[in-house]
Amino acid sequence: MIAGAGLAVWRAPGPQLRSAILHFAAGVIFSVVAVELLPDIVQHHAPYEVALGFGLGVAAMLGLRTLTQRLEKQAAAAPASAVVPATTAAPLPWGLLVAIGIDILIDGLLLGIGFAAGAKEGTLLAIALTIELLSLGLATAVELRDGGHSKGRSVAIVAGTSLMLLLGAGIGTTVLRGATGNVLEIVLSFGLAALLFLVTEELLTEAHEEAETPLLTLAFFVGFLLFLLLGMVA
Repeated sequence: MIAGAGLAVWRAPGPQLRSAILHFAAGVIFSVVAVELLPDIVQHHAPYEVALGFGLGVAAMLGLRTLTQRLEKQAAAAPASAVVPATTAAPLPWGLLVAIGIDILIDGLLLGIGFAAGAKEGTLLAIALTIELLSLGLATAVELRDGGHSKGRSVAIVAGTSLMLLLGAGIGTTVLRGATGNVLEIVLSFGLAALLFLVTEELLTEAHEEAETPLLTLAFFVGFLLFLLLGMVA
């Protein structure tokens, strides 16, 4: 994420490249879900636990979306009602930063869930989320620069926000350490729903803001195939 912010303040990528990165990240995460998490969940044959965990995951992500949309609206309305003196530093977009922080915290929890399922699943998910966070770092730094923040301050803010990933991963690995049976099934199903929501409602939705081209669509399937093959040989 810090690398993405550094790239953005040095030379921001064009919209087509950013859309390609989002497509690729979506394909990677979808591959991890289909190849690694889903078979482990189906293998245990616990439909009630799966339904509970999956429902909680969908509810959590819908609640997160509602919260972030509300914060973004508040942040967008704030400049219109406040006059900032020229000598004062540009105000921080707290709504955006809180929304991103919550999103990263969820990513950290999902990372903990992945390692709870196994080292292989956790490693693949870590790589997939790294690609997603690269794109998120790019987008956040560009937004901060557009808001009048300096290059150094933009990177520093992104770096501070990225610490939420470590917090989420720490919580995930601590709480989930030693979890087995039905508890693990609920947790994995929660992560399954959250990751599917992330792919379909966040990454691909944002990626489709640019006009689709065959190469952009291909990026999704390249990401999926790459981690499908990696999962087979790892």
